[in-house]
Amino acid sequence: MSTETTAKPGRRSFLTAATGGLLILKPETVFGTQANSNVELGLIGCGGRGNWIGEFFPEYTGARFVAMADVTRQNLDATGEKFKVDAGRLYYGPDAYQELVHSKLDAVVIETPTYYHPQQAEAAVAAGKHVYVAKPIAVDVPGALQFLAAGRKAKGKVSFLVDFQTRARPVYQEAAERIHRGDIGKPALAQVFYYAGRPGAGVKDMPADPEAARMKAWYRDRVLGGEIIVEQNIHVIDVANWFLKSHPLKASGTGGRTDWTGTNYSDGDAWDHFVVTFWYPETHVTFSSHQLNGSFSDLCVRVVGVKGTADTHYGGLIRITGENKWLGAEQDPTFKEGAVTNVKNFVESIRTGQLVNNVEPAVESNLTAILGRMAAYKNGAEVTWKTMLESTERWDARLKLRY
Repeated sequence: MSTETTAKPGRRSFLTAATGGLLILKPETVFGTQANSNVELGLIGCGGRGNWIGEFFPEYTGARFVAMADVTRQNLDATGEKFKVDAGRLYYGPDAYQELVHSKLDAVVIETPTYYHPQQAEAAVAAGKHVYVAKPIAVDVPGALQFLAAGRKAKGKVSFLVDFQTRARPVYQEAAERIHRGDIGKPALAQVFYYAGRPGAGVKDMPADPEAARMKAWYRDRVLGGEIIVEQNIHVIDVANWFLKSHPLKASGTGGRTDWTGTNYSDGDAWDHFVVTFWYPETHVTFSSHQLNGSFSDLCVRVVGVKGTADTHYGGLIRITGENKWLGAEQDPTFKEGAVTNVKNFVESIRTGQLVNNVEPAVESNLTAILGRMAAYKNGAEVTWKTMLESTERWDARLKLRY
């Protein structure tokens, strides 16, 4: 295995702030509503995630949805009725998001398959709308750079927030602070993993139309989701970058797709397990993930130094053992409460004009996941950060949805 090294990055171009990567901007001109007035939202993507997080906006902030867009008529109509959106503001079809972002509203909430995030975020910013978008942000490097450009264009004009729940949690913020101030010593190695069961209801309730089926189970579709290492495992990869204050210099790995013939999960083409080694500037990181079964499920980032170990689990135990013992939480409600905090902060930023923007750390973590995927595809050969960043391959879903 190569011992190639690269100069340690200093204050890299993907800047992070002390609050976990959230930049707070004070623009001369603030778009959107005035303080204490109602914030009007548009939802792009009326599936399960859109319906779940959509409820938090009216419940916790008083903001209301006035427009929605989707490529599935049934989802669009049901969600529109749920949020009492006028039928004339329900936009249907592959270009419906364009109608939505150019309609009268303050902010856009993007909850579509990962593949569509760069173009939809770009359109929303171009239309002068605040943007709240689900992670991850892209399935390929060109898409990630397109998203980065949109987020940078938003600075000083509109809020632009990618929903990473972990960075919003106070106990994780304190864990990061303790690691950064040296409570465990200089990080030497880290163990990062994301183990979970197979998502989705299976083929029994899939649409007969193959393209509609792909959209329904997009998280198991390699191109629409970007593989599980990008679409889901980014949660722990993002925390590793945060704790280590960097991104990897290179990676090597492997992975694959298990034979699901005869099960309810035989649809899709995404890999269901990855094993990757990441070389950070001063820390070696072992990463693995799977969606094979739910017999042991955990999202863990464990960082080891000469003074102790930071042991953190998404939705679970967060602590430091060793010389500087600290029990942060026996169990943290990361998934819901992190999202609720992000929703509150986003809407509050619109009302106060204290704009938020976390595009750089969001893109950096997304590119780290893509680096791991590229290395796994090469089955043992090393891929450097520079090589990954130079990739011009645009993934094409080849979908021609019928309406």
